[in-house]
Amino acid sequence: MKKLLLVFLIFLTGVVCAQKMKVISGNFDFLKGEKELDLQMDYSHIKFYKENMDEAAYIAKQEKDIQKANKSPEEFQAWKKDWEYSKNTQFVDKFLASMNKNTDIKTSVDNPSAKYTLLVETVWIYPGWFAGVMNQPSKLSTVLKFVEKSDPSNVLLEIESKNAPGDNFVGLPNNNDRISEGYAKTAKTLARMIEKKIK
Repeated sequence: MKKLLLVFLIFLTGVVCAQKMKVISGNFDFLKGEKELDLQMDYSHIKFYKENMDEAAYIAKQEKDIQKANKSPEEFQAWKKDWEYSKNTQFVDKFLASMNKNTDIKTSVDNPSAKYTLLVETVWIYPGWFAGVMNQPSKLSTVLKFVEKSDPSNVLLEIESKNAPGDNFVGLPNNNDRISEGYAKTAKTLARMIEKKIK
């Protein structure tokens, strides 16, 4: 009974901390009739956990945690390699797949024919945790900017996305897998918002 109550409370916490997406400036009019978008990911201002540690501190924390668990230095190197791969490949692929599944405007990286660029600025990540039956989803906050490709200083639309949850029904042991689900959720919510606004 206690376990069931704990699972319910964790579920309730996830519902309370659901993703919020809000338009900061601009509108969706420029996307009417567009068939494609260019995508750029920006991690230059990324923060982690409630302490708002920067990326260097986050990596140092992971190294310390791996050492505390009496794992070899090779384990940390493997983690670091996976983190870089996730940033450069997995997060991007998850975002693109979810975006393209939910809107007719096709998004890709390094698209020379796209008129507009979607700039995804990652501002905050809570990686979550996994402990078998119990787990805590990751949370991802981003700023989504649509800019003219020929003039990136011209921001046509800016959207703030807060606390996009990252997980699945059974839980994901790997931090980066959970975080990547947060990117998928962000893209899905954004794509559905676009479809609604440009009808």
